[in-house]
Amino acid sequence: MAARSRSGLKPQPAPSPEEEAYLELLRTTDLLSRGLARVLKDEDLSSTQYNVLRILRGQREGLPCGEIAQRMITRDPDITRLLDRLENRGLVSRSRHEQDRRTVLTRITSAGLKVLARLDEPVRAVHDQQLGHVGGWRLKKLSNLLRCCRRAS
Repeated sequence: MAARSRSGLKPQPAPSPEEEAYLELLRTTDLLSRGLARVLKDEDLSSTQYNVLRILRGQREGLPCGEIAQRMITRDPDITRLLDRLENRGLVSRSRHEQDRRTVLTRITSAGLKVLARLDEPVRAVHDQQLGHVGGWRLKKLSNLLRCCRRAS
């Protein structure tokens, strides 16, 4: 007969290595996300809005909505509404493409660049506090392993 825990429930079998890794990724993502959210709160930004601004900072000529959606870390099914909120705050602007009037390009504004400039150091500090103790070569190895997992999915 299986041993019972103090709570009287039967202990659960150990998860498979795949399930264990998955659960560890979820726990770590949740923990790391909370640190970034605290920093972004000072600028009244969500992590998805921050992600869009960072994407656009690297593409000063602007990007169509679909391209932004493809480059995002987490998918947002309502990218148009997300861009509307950023535009209403003056952090991005949208305009028709000169050669193809059907295409609307979104660009980061100077106000958006200023917000990112204010966030650069605090975000870097949070990442350093959260992951700096792991060491550079381990972080590179972890990044390579995670890329390997994404390629297989």
